[in-house]
This record gives sequence, C-alpha cells and structure tokens, in this order.
Amino acid sequence: MQLAAQIFRRRTLGRALLLSAAIGSRAAFNLARRPLLAFASAQAGSTASGPVTLLGQQEAIAIDEELMSTPGFSVDQLMELAGLSVASAVADAYPAAKQVLIVAGPGNNGGDGLVAARHLYHFGYSATVVYPKRSDKQLFANLVTQCEQLQIPVLSELPGDLSGYDVALDAIFGFSFKGTPREPFAGILKALQVSSIKVMSVDIPSGWDVEKGDTTGEGLQPEALVSLTAPKKAAAFFQGRHFLGGRFVPPGLVEKYKLQLPPYPGVSQIVELKGWKSPEL
Repeated sequence: MQLAAQIFRRRTLGRALLLSAAIGSRAAFNLARRPLLAFASAQAGSTASGPVTLLGQQEAIAIDEELMSTPGFSVDQLMELAGLSVASAVADAYPAAKQVLIVAGPGNNGGDGLVAARHLYHFGYSATVVYPKRSDKQLFANLVTQCEQLQIPVLSELPGDLSGYDVALDAIFGFSFKGTPREPFAGILKALQVSSIKVMSVDIPSGWDVEKGDTTGEGLQPEALVSLTAPKKAAAFFQGRHFLGGRFVPPGLVEKYKLQLPPYPGVSQIVELKGWKSPEL
C-alpha cells in the first residue's frame, strides 16, 4: 500500500509540473469563445458528465503540428495511435461484423485507415482496403506493405457490389480538407450514400465542412463517428454514435489550448460520448 501511494504521489506531482510549465504559454486563438459540447460518458458502470471542446480547423492543424514538436511525437507514431483508436471504435460499435471495408484517402486520414485495417485483422475481422490514390511517401508505402503481408486486399477501386461487407470505414478526408471532393472520391461517396452499408467515419464525415457540417447535403451520413484528439466543430451536427480516440495528448497541450476532454476508462483507447447537445456555433 505504501508503494502504491508513493507511485500515485509521483505521478500526480509529475502531472502538476507539466501543467505548471505550460501555464505561461498561450495559444493564438480566442479560446474563451470556443464552443463546447455537453456529454455524459459511461465508464466502468459509472457516469461522468461535462463539456467537451470543439476544435476549429486552424486549431486542429496547430495542435497536430505541435504534437510533433515539443512533445516529440513522429507522424508514424500519431498515425499508429490514431489507427488503433479507430479500430477499437469499430470493434466496440460493430462486434458482430465480420467484413470491414476501409476506404482510405490520400492523406493522413487515409493512413489512419490503413493502420486500422491491420489492427482489425488482428482483432479477428476480415478487412479489405480501397486505396485509389496512393501517396508516394515511404510511410504510406510501408503501411500498404504491412497490410499485404497479412493478405489484406488493397484495391484501387471501390467494389461494385457492397452487399458482402458489414461496415465501411470512411477514412477519406480529414480535418485539413477544403473544397469539393474530386474523382475518384466523389464517385465513391455517392456509391456509399446510395448503398445500405453501415458507415463509420474517421474524425470528420467525408464531404462535410470541418466547422459547418454537411453544408452541401452531399456528404456522407455515417451512423457512427470516431473523433481524434478532440471533436471538431462539425461534430455538433452529428446525431449518431460518437466515439473519441487519440489517448496521447500531453497535459501541457491540454492546458495551452484549454482543452476539455473526457477521461478514458481503464486502459481503453476510446471513450464513447453520449448525451451530446449542440451549442450555438
């Protein structure tokens, strides 16, 4: 008991020091006016409630870049952790599913999907990747190789018949996307929309504005969403099942950007957010 108490005190002191070091720095955003979402999160039989920060596009980009500077994370580290969170959310939301179709875009969101495909394979799912526009970066080539080594099919086109798949993982566009989807992704989005396949989106439903939601009416309407690091403003317009992943934000960044995030239960990589209320944006 004494040893456990000492460990607890050391951890508490360490966290306090990290927070103290971050107090002097301030983000270049009007954080006081940033919208929040209210949540109730079930944790090991108990319920915790409180607000959750909603990030604008520039805030999300800044936090992502800062994670790779002061805390010392690498791109592949963050992608691996994010992909594990995504796979965990799929497993939680669709435990009975067998066939998962991962649609990966050309950027980091697609990389998260490639990582998730590998973890889903190890979770016992049958994964198939659709990767129509491959990145020429070595990191992404390695992720494809890792999938192929597990005999996960990596396709260049969306299958014409989606009836054999239980779930589609939308890992096409992330929070840095702007504009209108182009081919081949515009056609892929339409095909997913008219099909009966269940869809879970990674961070942002593809086709949505990261801050304003589905402004065109042509974006995906997934039944589940897994936000990473913190939900983006568009999450206020999402009505389905919502998970938060990305259990890697250090206390210094939490303090600097005034992030309000729910605690993760136990050793889980995700927390399900319930009881969302849309604020005035």
